[in-house]
Amino acid sequence: MSLYQELREKYHVFRYRSYEVSVENNEIIIKYHFEIEGLSEFAPSWRFGLAGHDFHELMENKTFLDLVFNLGMVELISYWKIACPKKVEILAGSLNEKQLEWWKELYFYGLGEFFYTNGIELDAQGFMNMVSLGTKNPGKEAPLKDAKGCLVPIGGGKDSVVSVELLRSIGEEAKCYIINPRGATINTTVAGKFAKEDVIVSKRTLDKRMIELNAKGFLNGHTPFSAIVAFSATIAAYLHGLQYIVLSNEASANESTVLGSTVNHQYSKSFKFEKDFHEYEAEFLKTGTYYFSLLRPLSEFQIARYFARCTSYHDIFRSCNVGSKEDKWCGHCPKCMFVFFILSPFISHERLCGIFGADMVNDASMIPVMEQLTGVVEEKPFECVGSRDEVNTAICMTIHQLEEAGEELPVLLKHYKKSEQYAEFSRRENHFFTGYDKDNLLPEKFAELVRKNCCMA
Repeated sequence: MSLYQELREKYHVFRYRSYEVSVENNEIIIKYHFEIEGLSEFAPSWRFGLAGHDFHELMENKTFLDLVFNLGMVELISYWKIACPKKVEILAGSLNEKQLEWWKELYFYGLGEFFYTNGIELDAQGFMNMVSLGTKNPGKEAPLKDAKGCLVPIGGGKDSVVSVELLRSIGEEAKCYIINPRGATINTTVAGKFAKEDVIVSKRTLDKRMIELNAKGFLNGHTPFSAIVAFSATIAAYLHGLQYIVLSNEASANESTVLGSTVNHQYSKSFKFEKDFHEYEAEFLKTGTYYFSLLRPLSEFQIARYFARCTSYHDIFRSCNVGSKEDKWCGHCPKCMFVFFILSPFISHERLCGIFGADMVNDASMIPVMEQLTGVVEEKPFECVGSRDEVNTAICMTIHQLEEAGEELPVLLKHYKKSEQYAEFSRRENHFFTGYDKDNLLPEKFAELVRKNCCMA
C-alpha cells in the first residue's frame, strides 16, 4: 500500500470549519480553522490593510464576507494535501453544485504536479467527495461603484516589471500588490519609484503544524500559488476600490510540464485558470473588479525584449526559488538557466553574468538542465519557465549573434550545436516577436497598448 493510500484509509475527513475576522492597528485579521479528523487542526491567517473602511460595516457586507470565505477555499489546499482525505466538508459557508465542481477542478489540475511527483494516479471525480454543509453569508451584496485604477501583483521577476512599465507608459493609475514582502518585491517598487501608499501589502501565515507534519513524512508538494494570488488580490482590490487586477502571465504558461499530459506546474497561471477565475468572480463574487493578465497575448521573447530596456530593474529583479530566502540568483537551477537563456539575445553575455553572479553557459554541469528546457527529455523542470520552442529559439539566436561577432561559443552552446534541436530550430523562422495570442481577456485599451509596444518585428 502506498503512502497516499495508507493516509486516505487512516484519515477520512477534512473539514473547513470556520473563519474569524477581527481588526487590530488598522489591519483586518482573518484566521481560518481547518481540521483533518484524527490528525490535526490548523489555523492559518491573513492580514490586509483596513484601507479606511468601517470594520463593522465590512462585517455586514456580504460581498466582503464571500471573498473571505472563498480565500479560505483556496487556502485549504495546502492542508488537505497532507493526507488527501476522501471527504471534504465545507462548514464555513455555502457552495452550490456548480461551485463545488469548480473547486474540485481547481484542486485536481492545480495539484497535478503534486499528484505526479508523488506517484498518485486518480481521476478528476474520484479523488475527492466535497460537500457543502454551511449557510450563506448574511448582509447585502456591495459591488464596487466607480472603481478605477489597476492592482499589479508583484513577484520580484521580470514579468511584473514589464506590466508596470507598460501601464506607466500610458499614464494608467497603478498600485502594486505584494504578499509577504521580501527583498526583490520591495526593491521592484523602489526601482519603480512607487509611493508608499501605492504599495498594498498582505501577510500570509502558514500553520506551523503543517510544516511539522511535512517534516515527519506526510505528503507534500506544489500547490497552485497563483490561485491564492487571484483570490487575495481580489480582496485587496475590493478594499482599495481598484477596478483591474492585472496579472503578468504569458502565453507559454499554458504548455504542460510533462509532454503529452495535463500536468502543468503553471496551471494557475494558465489561460484556462484565468478564464475560469474571471467567470467565477463575475457569477459568484460580484465585486466589480476585472481580473486578467496583461501579458497573456505575448511570448517570453516579447517580454524579454521589453524588459531588456528596463535597465533600472536589472540588478534587483529575482525569480529564483532556490535563492529566494537570500534574495539572490543561485546560478545553478532551471529557473536561473531559463531566464539567462531568454534574455541572452537582448543583453550581453558579460552583463548577464554580472546579473546572475555566474557564467551558467560555461558550466558543463548545467547541460542536463539545458536538455530539460529544450525538450531533449520530455519532462520540463517543475518551474515557471517558457515553452521548449522559445528556449530553443533563444539559444539559436544567441549562437548566431556570437558567431557573427566572431566570439567563441560558451561550453553549453558548443554542446547544443551538436543536437537535433539546433539542426531544427536554426532553420526555423522566428515568429515569437510579432505574435499575439487571441486567447486573452484584455480590455481593448490594454490590448492596443500591448500590440503597439510588444508585437512589432
